[in-house]
Amino acid sequence: MIGVLALQGNFDSHIKILKKISLKHKLVKTSDDLSSVDGLIIPGGESTTITNLLRKNQSLIDGINKLSKNKPILGSCAGLILMSKESNDSRVHNFSFLDVITCRNAYGRQVHSFEAKINVNNGLMSSDIDVLFIRAPKIDKINNDVEVLATFQEEVVAVRQGIHIGISCHPELLNEIESRIRSNSDTVEELMIDPPPSTTEETVEKNSKE
Repeated sequence: MIGVLALQGNFDSHIKILKKISLKHKLVKTSDDLSSVDGLIIPGGESTTITNLLRKNQSLIDGINKLSKNKPILGSCAGLILMSKESNDSRVHNFSFLDVITCRNAYGRQVHSFEAKINVNNGLMSSDIDVLFIRAPKIDKINNDVEVLATFQEEVVAVRQGIHIGISCHPELLNEIESRIRSNSDTVEELMIDPPPSTTEETVEKNSKE
């Protein structure tokens, strides 16, 4: 059972991917939701907003910390920032699951979002895959025991430390964006300005991606 943190952000797209590959899944909004999961995804969204919602529920923070001891966690985009040891924004909660330093919005604002190929080389496969960068963070520094999984223009965009993985970009969104292009005749650049809607328990910063 894979849990997807569902406080704010792009958790719906991760759910769609899990359904597509027939993995059991559930939305995680409280610490009780973590009791039955075998792994957790922290999705893209707005890292400061997710932080604010987390800090209203200390038991959920404690539960995620406990889960991390023996269950894998994947963080994409804002999720990577939350999983990092340190970021360039003191407002963000850092779980320190990955011994890296991240920089928010380093690839530009929403209008600067773009599609690109990243090179994945993790020891099991070596391939270029298409992803989206939406207000993406950069990994500024990698410390001890952190393995590089993927790069973009010689910059690190995916890492693994132990059982945990963090990625700067959004591989889960590409098919969704392409479907909207086919149905609406929009361009990638136009849809990056108005991406698939994010969801939140409160009416906070809709469509914000990081």
